[in-house]
Amino acid sequence: MPPEANLADPGFWQLPHAQRHEVFAALRREEAPVWFPYPQHALRKRQRPGFYALVRHEHVREASRNTTVFGSAPGVTTPHPAAWVKALFGESMVNLDGRDHTRLRKIISRAFSPRLLSGTEKDIEEVVASVVDEAVRHPSREFVTAVASLVPFEVVCNMMGIPRRHRPRILAQLNDASEDIGVRRGARARFRVPGKGLRALARMHVMIAMLARERRRRPADDLISALVSADVDGQRLDSRQLGAFFTLLMVAGVETTRNAISHGLALLSAHPEQRELWEGDFEKYADSAVEEIVRCSTPIIQFRRTLRTDHVMGGRTLREGETVALYYASANRDESVFTDPGAFDITRDPNPHLGYGGGGPHHCLGAHLARQELKALFRVLLSDSVAMRAVGAPDLVPSSFDNRVRSLEFGLGR
Repeated sequence: MPPEANLADPGFWQLPHAQRHEVFAALRREEAPVWFPYPQHALRKRQRPGFYALVRHEHVREASRNTTVFGSAPGVTTPHPAAWVKALFGESMVNLDGRDHTRLRKIISRAFSPRLLSGTEKDIEEVVASVVDEAVRHPSREFVTAVASLVPFEVVCNMMGIPRRHRPRILAQLNDASEDIGVRRGARARFRVPGKGLRALARMHVMIAMLARERRRRPADDLISALVSADVDGQRLDSRQLGAFFTLLMVAGVETTRNAISHGLALLSAHPEQRELWEGDFEKYADSAVEEIVRCSTPIIQFRRTLRTDHVMGGRTLREGETVALYYASANRDESVFTDPGAFDITRDPNPHLGYGGGGPHHCLGAHLARQELKALFRVLLSDSVAMRAVGAPDLVPSSFDNRVRSLEFGLGR
């Protein structure tokens, strides 16, 4: 591997995507996971000196499902959240293991009742119609801001029962929390960490705590009411847990879906034959097209796990306490699983991608919601009355964490 192929160096994530994929393809040819040390300028205080890269589909899937060996604690991002941050904002569900994770997920799953979810499809269609109509009439032609961000944001806010008067402030706080993302060289080199902008997060926690108090007094037919009243074995979400889940839902439910939507429009515009095929029979290809968009875009590039015990993988012994990085972006292009993995093919079947995680207890809770949003939106975008398409390539943010699109210009008509 040449020096620029060090996955632990922020400089690697500034390389063109095609060059990164070449490095991942070379790594997949290695039987065992490869160790990557952090360069001195990127090494953080209290950070482990490096990590093993899991790039094969089978390895990422195993590490996702075998929670006895691969733990999410003390954190799935890098660097791990500081103890004082956890004490102030609560522990995110993605960083929990065992009973703690099971208990919290049970409470949240109880709130995601069939009755609550049954109304989402109609609501998503109404949100999509409103957002696209406004984007078409507005002189601005920037897709991420006008469409891709607003659809999942409005859907999540409707589910949560966030009053409309609070939404502009929450959206601004969400943007503040993720404004300074990506990687840089030199002394300020860093990896993108979800949940940056602690003051913005604090404001969101205060707001959700205020709404939770209102719902305890006057319950409504929304997710906040369901969460504050959900009772599993006599336990409910406290204010910090509710705030932590709200933050997670905003990041996982808005940012990731926004990126999948943006990449989806870019992919369909770059592959007119695939777009024409989908336009010819939308319902026939809707499910497979959405899965292929998620596979190709892989909104979350990687998560971390920490070895809870020694474990042999690919003939190499990984030691207790060592860190592994689960590269979903590489697993979704594994040649041993996907035929012609670099091609965008909306008819791909089967398509066992790991875009929502590799299964196991941390599999994405909102996967079904994201699929609904993508199908409803592209049904409108590909219609004869809108015919929206990307103009030029997307402006991508160099990041080791998410496949983020900063901006994407769009045009209308065929």
